Amino acid sequence: MLGLGYAFPWLFVVGRVMLLLFLILVVADIILLYSRKGIEAWRECAERFSNGDKNDVRLHIRSLYPFAIYINVIDEIPDMLEDSEASSKLRTEDGGLRSFQRKLDKGHSQSTVSYQLSPVRRGEYEFGLIRVFTCTVLGLVERRYSCGTPQKIKVYPSFLMLHQYELLAISNHLTDMGIKRIRRVGNNTEFEQIKEYVQGNEYRSINWKASARRHQLMVNVYHDERSQQVFCCIDKGRVMQQAFNGMTLLDYSINASLVLSYVAVKREDKAGLITFAERVDTFIPASRQSGQMQILMSNLYAQNTSFGETDFSNLYVNTNRHINKRSLMVLYTNFTNMTEMERQLPFLEMLSERHRLLVVFFEDAELNDYIALPAKSTEEYYQHVIAEKFAQEKRMIVMALNQHGILGLLTTPRQLSVDVINKYLEIRRNTL
Repeated sequence: MLGLGYAFPWLFVVGRVMLLLFLILVVADIILLYSRKGIEAWRECAERFSNGDKNDVRLHIRSLYPFAIYINVIDEIPDMLEDSEASSKLRTEDGGLRSFQRKLDKGHSQSTVSYQLSPVRRGEYEFGLIRVFTCTVLGLVERRYSCGTPQKIKVYPSFLMLHQYELLAISNHLTDMGIKRIRRVGNNTEFEQIKEYVQGNEYRSINWKASARRHQLMVNVYHDERSQQVFCCIDKGRVMQQAFNGMTLLDYSINASLVLSYVAVKREDKAGLITFAERVDTFIPASRQSGQMQILMSNLYAQNTSFGETDFSNLYVNTNRHINKRSLMVLYTNFTNMTEMERQLPFLEMLSERHRLLVVFFEDAELNDYIALPAKSTEEYYQHVIAEKFAQEKRMIVMALNQHGILGLLTTPRQLSVDVINKYLEIRRNTL
């Protein structure tokens, strides 16, 4: 407008008036936004996140302005947490930010925005501040508020899956006609209670300490043991570093172990844990006490893979030393070819002689997807043949394990928890 004033002098006057009006509006906008503190915001989320699951995060924003405003909210999320609504590319470009746009009406109005985060690694992470950019309907000036406080959260193995599979733990639809047969495990008994002696009780069951306190004969009462021990043995060697959808095979195994232990305890079995690589570094005795799941979760929280080769002989020596009762051993590992399995087969056979052994290893989901694609050239035909050879070798490993009296389960990371639970329930049904 002012530029046209060189040709039309009267436009200079119009331009000055418009510029003055613009400056007045800018100053008015600044006064409206900066004359008071007009925004409050806080974050609401759990202190513990579940690894591999969608975890809810809520942002609450309150306007103290007496007029309507527009806001742009940016939450500084931890870099290692995956935004379940955004692509990985978008998250990389944003650098761990999650943004929302809202309009707040006048008079202490409040808005809540929700989103979900899916962690892919266990550990401790920190949220940053909540950045709120505010402007009026004029949109000439924007004010930034830094709200909330940095917040630390811990990512634990997938405890949300426990509720998902709880129905399997109490359901009887896999048993024959819904009839339970009680398994008698030799002459093993479990302590039940102490009661007064009556004629006919065995003398060897008298509890002399309780009798001395009560000044009358008291006896220990036992009932037949109906539970079995279920140990989840997790390989932490370099073969478990392979990732699928951002999570390593170790993380999938940890999540499946936690769910299986929960189901086992609900089915009145005892759950234990062994983690090993070059040596056994975690051993949790099997139990079904009320605090057992918390003990297992606390020990699984800090597990990491190593870069060495797994020593299965050390696993056998330690289980032979610490487990004196025949148990169900669920071994999570990953054999990529027959040669790897045959190298460890002698130790697996020794484990199988003392325990019921289930070896769980993984299909390559990406390889299966590639095999499903049609070949379009001679080179692709050759590549498909090689890929099918690798897939067939995995299936041959299961057959070889079965021939040596060892149960084998080949599954994808996505189906791991479901397949392991179904296999456990099948084994338990066959032993009842």
